[in-house]
Amino acid sequence: MKRLSYVAATLMTVWMLQSCGGGTEAKHEDAVDSAQAVNKETAPVDQSSSDFAVKAADAGMKEIALGKIAQEKGVNPQVKAFGEQMVADHSKAADELKTIAAAKNITLPDSVGVDYKKDIEDISKKTGKDFDKAYIDAMVKDHNDAVDLFQKASNDVGDPELKAFAAKTLPTLQAHQTHVKTLDSLMKKNK
Repeated sequence: MKRLSYVAATLMTVWMLQSCGGGTEAKHEDAVDSAQAVNKETAPVDQSSSDFAVKAADAGMKEIALGKIAQEKGVNPQVKAFGEQMVADHSKAADELKTIAAAKNITLPDSVGVDYKKDIEDISKKTGKDFDKAYIDAMVKDHNDAVDLFQKASNDVGDPELKAFAAKTLPTLQAHQTHVKTLDSLMKKNK
């Protein structure tokens, strides 16, 4: 029994050091991984609900970041306008998600995940028409993924508030998806 208590205390100490940034190699470098780990440990809601909230927050932060960059670097006025719309709509959804998550003690990432960070960096290095093309290509892919994520969540997540959030947000994402596909087609025609 003493050995079990010692092992439990040791594991708790390691976990506390890692979660506080005291660990070295074992801590999560990715805000998304960190949020998922905390939610898995604390289980504020069912796993599918917390996973959805984390993924939705991560994707939303990427859309906001790229939207801001598109407003600055976009050459095509429609690309700039789409970037502005992304910042407005995804900021509104992010605020609503943060409110729901806070009420349910769900930990959300405080910054975009590693994969999305790389996407943002790669796209932000481009200029002119190359930037516009890369941004619109990313928006087509991202909105296809987001619509899929939110459709599944509106049917499958266990938490009723998150399920309602997904269902309420889905039409906006579908409108973005349609809009960006139209922009993509227009840009390809006007090469």
